[in-house]
Amino acid sequence: MTEETREPLPGPGRNPTAEAGFYAELTARNAGVVAAADQRALRAATVLVAGCGSIGGAAVEPLTRLGVQRFVLADPGTYELNNLNRQSATAADLDRNKAELAGERVRAINPYASVEVFTDGVTEQTVEKLTASCQVIIDGVDVTTAEGWRAKLLLHRHAVRRGLPLITGWDMAGTQYVRCYDYRRVRAPFAGAIGAHDADRLDMWELLRRAVPLRHVPTDMLAEIRANHARPDYSFPQVAYTATAFGVISSHMVVRLLAGRRVRPEVRLDVHQRARPLAEQWRDRARRPVELAALLPRLLRLLRQSGAVRAAVTPADHDASRALRN
Repeated sequence: MTEETREPLPGPGRNPTAEAGFYAELTARNAGVVAAADQRALRAATVLVAGCGSIGGAAVEPLTRLGVQRFVLADPGTYELNNLNRQSATAADLDRNKAELAGERVRAINPYASVEVFTDGVTEQTVEKLTASCQVIIDGVDVTTAEGWRAKLLLHRHAVRRGLPLITGWDMAGTQYVRCYDYRRVRAPFAGAIGAHDADRLDMWELLRRAVPLRHVPTDMLAEIRANHARPDYSFPQVAYTATAFGVISSHMVVRLLAGRRVRPEVRLDVHQRARPLAEQWRDRARRPVELAALLPRLLRLLRQSGAVRAAVTPADHDASRALRN
């Protein structure tokens, strides 16, 4: 395991009075939006961000500015040039570890912050230590590989064991779909939608299908999937404003969860639809059943080939398909 742990400031030079004054001034403009009790909860909490790239990385900075002062950051990946369209890095950061750089961003904002960095990411060897001290988890673990899915499932299993709320997200074209699994109340990973060994037996499309209900996939993403689902080299399009939306939504969820308040289990923000004039919105809605009708037979064909067809389509999807045929 490669692990880096840094103290906020060199031992003898740390001044609790200066730290308290710095924190009070850092968070002064939160007052009136973040209650004093919520601010104390933020300061005392430890937040685990597992996966510090697209969505996980988008949550780190707003959480730091809101007043989270203890982080555990985990990511085995390094920045690539095609990450820069949406992730918090620059050309000078290419080939650097994402968790290390996220830790530097935290300390650049708040030099008194405590940050643990795990450059091996979520593994059987690290997961116990990652989850040992945190009160909430941001899950930004990659879902484009079987290895990533195994790490994600491992993280969710340990969140269930420890009864920790976990927030994850899915950026699809212009839509951010945020899901909170409050494992203080939900007692199965992914609320039972994905089993412990599914990452070993199901392909990426089936895992995504189980994690993201088809009703939340935007029309422009349906068209993109229909055009490219058979390409082995296909990568999902991801853009800056959609990834940033996860940071916006998830950071507010963290405030509520740490304050002991509930959050909605699902939040969906379609940036494209929000910005379109009304006529374009209606055209998009009219196009959706056409795209869905064109995609479903191909998706079912792929799932039959993988032996995973049984749970692929929800009753709501069947109803939509029947309505189209009628």
